[in-house]
Amino acid sequence: MAKINFGGVDEEVITSDEFPLTKAQEILKDEVVAILGYGVQGPAQAMNMKDNGINIIIGQAMEDKSYWDKAVADGWVPGKTLFSIEEAVKRGTIIQYLVSDAAQMILWPKVKANLKKGDALYFSHGFSIVYKDQTGVIPPDFVDVIMVAPKGSGTSVRRNFLDGSGINSSFAVHQDATGRAKERTLALGIAIGSGFLFPTTFQMEVYSDLTGERGVLMGALAGMMEAQYNELRKHGHTPSEAFNETVEELTQSLIRLVGENGMDWMYANCSTTAQRGALDWRHEFRKAVEPVFKKLYKSVAKGKETKIVLKANSAPDYRVKLEAELKEMRESEMWKAGAAVRALRPEKRKK
Repeated sequence: MAKINFGGVDEEVITSDEFPLTKAQEILKDEVVAILGYGVQGPAQAMNMKDNGINIIIGQAMEDKSYWDKAVADGWVPGKTLFSIEEAVKRGTIIQYLVSDAAQMILWPKVKANLKKGDALYFSHGFSIVYKDQTGVIPPDFVDVIMVAPKGSGTSVRRNFLDGSGINSSFAVHQDATGRAKERTLALGIAIGSGFLFPTTFQMEVYSDLTGERGVLMGALAGMMEAQYNELRKHGHTPSEAFNETVEELTQSLIRLVGENGMDWMYANCSTTAQRGALDWRHEFRKAVEPVFKKLYKSVAKGKETKIVLKANSAPDYRVKLEAELKEMRESEMWKAGAAVRALRPEKRKK
């Protein structure tokens, strides 16, 4: 491990310098990695590991035809590298449980019944293990229970792998039945193309992840965009002007500068008028949202958020209700304006 100072705090991280791909390939050479679920994380992690020379098979419910067909379209062959969930568990030695959190609860009896002594049960989220009282996912004591959690969507995991940058991932060992749990975990983290790996626990990962998704990464971001857009429109600004000042400049310019060198560097490379206003108003926004984040973290820690997720996402009409909510967002004036703005980008007009 390399010791890195993060804001005055020393932390241990793993990079490909300390743990090269050749080492990961050697550790995993006799493993069969069975990836259960070909929805969000499954395709990205499967394709990345396949490209890195790892022996991969896919487990996907045949009745979920869209995901099964997607796996076939990506080159996985039924009966050779693509199987039912139960058959994939039987054939695999490392079982990557990458179906949705609600599906993990539903499919667990089938998965558990086919686990073998010495298998590794791999997660990319601490949800099912930490909230076991709600999910019923309690692994037997004869398997390793491990986690590599990429800090990005499946799309980003694949895209960043292909461009050579990688997505940073956290890792954890919850149960070491074989004495090899940690080396298996790190090998898998490198094999999926992580930029670097940093240690966590299943509990800390799920608390931070649920807070982040509901907060800055998605929920807060969408809510703040809507609030600013609506306020501008109330005062007579056109949809295109309101959208550009709210979303387009952030996503196409400013956030890229933050990603390159940090928030202070982005501030330093904007106008002095923008600098002054941002430096002053950031305190107002922080004070305004601190109570919301306090409420959010408490809800996560008490398991309230997971109860909502499991109830909603295991309902038979889940996909119908989800599409209705997404349609409402997609057909709002703000995101219709966004579609028009995106269509005017030079790369779109050339097609």
